[in-house]
Amino acid sequence: MMALALALLVALAVDRYFGEPRVRLHPVVWMGNYLGWAGAWVQRRAQQNPQQPDFKAFWLAALVWCSGAAIVLGVTWGLQAALGSLPWWAAGVLLGLLLKPLLAWAMLKSEVLAVEAALAESLEAGRERLSWLVSRDVSALSEAQVRESTIETLAENLNDSVVAPIFWFVLLGLPGAALYRFANTADAMWGYPGIYKGQNWAWAGKWAARVDDVLSWLPARITALLLLLATGARGLALAGRLRAEAAKTPSPNSGWPMAAMALGLDVGLRKPGVYVLNPAGRAALAQDTAQALVYASNTLLALVVIAQAAIIFVAIGARP
Repeated sequence: MMALALALLVALAVDRYFGEPRVRLHPVVWMGNYLGWAGAWVQRRAQQNPQQPDFKAFWLAALVWCSGAAIVLGVTWGLQAALGSLPWWAAGVLLGLLLKPLLAWAMLKSEVLAVEAALAESLEAGRERLSWLVSRDVSALSEAQVRESTIETLAENLNDSVVAPIFWFVLLGLPGAALYRFANTADAMWGYPGIYKGQNWAWAGKWAARVDDVLSWLPARITALLLLLATGARGLALAGRLRAEAAKTPSPNSGWPMAAMALGLDVGLRKPGVYVLNPAGRAALAQDTAQALVYASNTLLALVVIAQAAIIFVAIGARP
């Protein structure tokens, strides 16, 4: 348990001072490569009519998903078990180095700042930089809409890339964090409700989407509550509106941190034609992006404190 506590601090320190490992050494990239190959294999056998049920594509996708998950769990369990013979401090340092690629706070923060810097140059530059982060069409977005999309991405990925991996790491160690990132990457690549880039994912992506929904359910709500706490008295006063605002999004999870951020900043966050979070809120300004990063940073700090306390509590409870 002491190794787990140290590993979390090491991972966050490496993330802050060194950032992401090289692409060829990044385990999440390896997961993406496997899912890209497996998804292409499934698509060659899938129907391309999204209106017709395709149970064959569903079960083939579930099979290759489970195969990939088994590999991820087996490798990470073996690595963690191998560290068990080392002194706790050595095991903690090495476990932290293995955990780091499964967290991406520094990169997320950098990408958000990059969009804001591009917007300072021109609207077109801001749209282009935002297109690196989102799959939606950005060509017609206004400056405020680009900023709103950036804040939404920050809130959603605060859960997906930071809070949820830490949550599952505290519960299940390195295998838990790795399985979550595999599931979340699969959802990002496969979890579309219909045609995406000329391929039908209505059934082929259903398994990946549902598993990610399950694994993200509790972390997303923890993220939202911590975000509201980070905003202080204002956020706590608006907590009663959180559920209703979060329910406006199609996703059962991503709406929670996005709604919390919208309420905390008192801005409206809109996806044209899909939803409006906090519709009475004002248009997002440059200072709102900066404030959103402050709230996200404080959320991470609070999570680390809670996670360390939980690990210590479990360690004390496990002693004879």
